Amino acid sequence: MGVLRLLVLCTLAACCVARSPPAPPLPNAPFAPLRPLGCNDSEVLAVAGFALQNINRVQKDGYMLTLNRVHDARVHRQEDMGSLFYLMLDVLETGCHVLSRKALKDCGPRIFYETVHGQCKAMFHVNKPRRVLYLPAYNCTLRPVSKRKIHSMCPDCPHPVDLSAPSVLEAATESLAKFNSENPSKQYALVKVTKATTQWVVGPSYFVEYLIKESPCTQSQDSCSLQASDSEPVGLCQGSLIKSPGVPPQRFKKTVTVSCEFFESQDQVPGGENPADTQDAKKLPQKNTAPTSSPSITAPRGSIQHLPEQEEPEDSKGKSPEEPFPVQLDLTTNPQGDTLDVSFLYLEPEEKKLVVLPFPGKEQRSPECPGPEKQRTP
Repeated sequence: MGVLRLLVLCTLAACCVARSPPAPPLPNAPFAPLRPLGCNDSEVLAVAGFALQNINRVQKDGYMLTLNRVHDARVHRQEDMGSLFYLMLDVLETGCHVLSRKALKDCGPRIFYETVHGQCKAMFHVNKPRRVLYLPAYNCTLRPVSKRKIHSMCPDCPHPVDLSAPSVLEAATESLAKFNSENPSKQYALVKVTKATTQWVVGPSYFVEYLIKESPCTQSQDSCSLQASDSEPVGLCQGSLIKSPGVPPQRFKKTVTVSCEFFESQDQVPGGENPADTQDAKKLPQKNTAPTSSPSITAPRGSIQHLPEQEEPEDSKGKSPEEPFPVQLDLTTNPQGDTLDVSFLYLEPEEKKLVVLPFPGKEQRSPECPGPEKQRTP
């Protein structure tokens, strides 16, 4: 009986081994987490510089941005695809218009009472062996320094004024008229005012910056500066209109100054091509059949948002402070990541895809972040 029972148990064990289904496969391991980097590391500062260079390059309007400090930096190393950096950058507006295409090293930040500052979030792809530098996405938010802060530091300094104010337009048109009268060989028309401040000197004074374009009209036409044409802006002018008491006292004497800087001619429309530094975009094959999870793009996705000055309410004690520079940048919300087709950067038959993760928050930031400021903002 015991032998029979042992025989039955052995038979059952053999059947279970033979017919047991294979063990379920292990779930795929999640993508490697983002690694925090020091905000003053040489690699991080170099990548931040490339990112801002690309952001400036694709703009068609406004002023170039310069780096004040790296606020946060993470990296995702991706085997043969190189690295994808996630950067949060504190930036300052310079006095160089984006159409000037000047080297960023030649563009300093504005004087403190004209300060415009903010933050950019950027993703930047680096593949050193393949000599690829690429900006897939960015977003920036900028604000001017508040009038209250300017007044507390320098009560008599110029302060910003509405660009559409009649006195601002008067300063722009009269200073441009002066420039045209002193340069009769070619006439220029006003495109738009880009900056304006006011100050009381010996009377009301206005200081303006504005874009100009070539005008088909002649010097004898008084409305030349307001005539429309399809030509692109060719330069940036700085003008001033200072009014001082005249004779009789009810009238003002006007003093007008102007200087204009002309842009170098561009062979291509700014921002119209692929900003990858090491690639000729006109020769790059572009795919348009990629699935939604891996869109094929050449120009970076992003924008620069200008917000009004932020005033601190008098009864703000005990309240949570408002986020000064709200910036969102998410190519995906999938915590496991999605893929981004960057095959056009590599010119190879097989597809090349980057893994893109949600933009990181403040958690697990490097203790070396934020980095040191280059210029203290008011």
